[in-house]
Amino acid sequence: MKKLYATIGLFLASLLSAQVPQAFSYQTIAFNAAGAPIANGNVSFRISILDNSATGTVLYTETQTKTTNAKGLVNLNIGQGTATTGNFGGINWGTNSKFVKVEMDPAGGSNYTNVGVNQLMSVPYAQVSKTVVTGAGQGITLTSPNGTSYNLGISDAGTLSLPTTSGSTANTVPSNLYMYGSYNSFNASTAELLRGNGLPKVGYKYLQANTQIKFLASPGNGAQTYGSNSTGAIVPNGSAFNVTSNGFYQIYLDHDTGPEIMVGLINTVPKIKFTSTNGYPPATNVSYNTTTGKFTAIVNGVTTGNGNAFYVRFEDGPDSDDFGDNLNDGSFDLNGAAINFPNVTSTPKNYKIEFNINFNSTGTYTITQI
Repeated sequence: MKKLYATIGLFLASLLSAQVPQAFSYQTIAFNAAGAPIANGNVSFRISILDNSATGTVLYTETQTKTTNAKGLVNLNIGQGTATTGNFGGINWGTNSKFVKVEMDPAGGSNYTNVGVNQLMSVPYAQVSKTVVTGAGQGITLTSPNGTSYNLGISDAGTLSLPTTSGSTANTVPSNLYMYGSYNSFNASTAELLRGNGLPKVGYKYLQANTQIKFLASPGNGAQTYGSNSTGAIVPNGSAFNVTSNGFYQIYLDHDTGPEIMVGLINTVPKIKFTSTNGYPPATNVSYNTTTGKFTAIVNGVTTGNGNAFYVRFEDGPDSDDFGDNLNDGSFDLNGAAINFPNVTSTPKNYKIEFNINFNSTGTYTITQI
């Protein structure tokens, strides 16, 4: 059976010639599908330098075969392999961003699988040895092609903690996850942050039919992208999710019945939920204006006995969100206190509620007696 694997590359750019550098070093740990390092094994690599984007023009490609050490570590000098496309010395590092695409065959052959594309944040000969961690206490997430993630960390004493074999096949996503898509021309800089530091993760947005969406680990070019696998679960470098019809959507990420994290694109219409259970609830009708981005709810027959307070609910069931107002200031609070209609008496009255819900679950509302 063919093994899967994951790698993490640490760019340690170094001058390998006295003047213009003809290579830079790349250190990686090779893992099998269970998350164990491939120890003392022959593995082969195909490395490409891409121009301007993660899917840009291939400027240079080379192949290398190396033997890992007892911990699965291997060192490559990119630029000193067997060139199959282009000339490493002919790369113009001074124009456009450069990306490194790494493909690998853990069996040492030529059956390569893409294990990641990373942006070179500075040209190799100007890059010094740096950590890929941006803050104290952070680890490095290693993600295999099947979506399984492992964490690589280091102690204060400098001891590297390699990932151990994991008995779980669950995939994970970063603590912060951003959404972008064809609706913003896949502009990473304007990607929107989903609500939720863990799971579930939620966002709200009006989307048109056939909109394509993906997710990002951070709002910037070169960040890890996430899309769909064949079952609709979110995985690194997956395909775009497709929106089937026009509507206001709740984008919902969570585990379903198994370990995979599924993405729900739920075309939803909010409901006005009343706190009173006495008598018949007021009649309501909710519409959405795509020009203003606002919902309008007409509520008829409000009395002190059947519903003088309410909250706005999106999506009944386990995915539901209730919006109230803790400060009575016209701004929604997720799971906030019920909102009171003004001047309610025992005589039925009619009201118009106008409100908007932003991507991050904030929003505002107004109530007018009609």
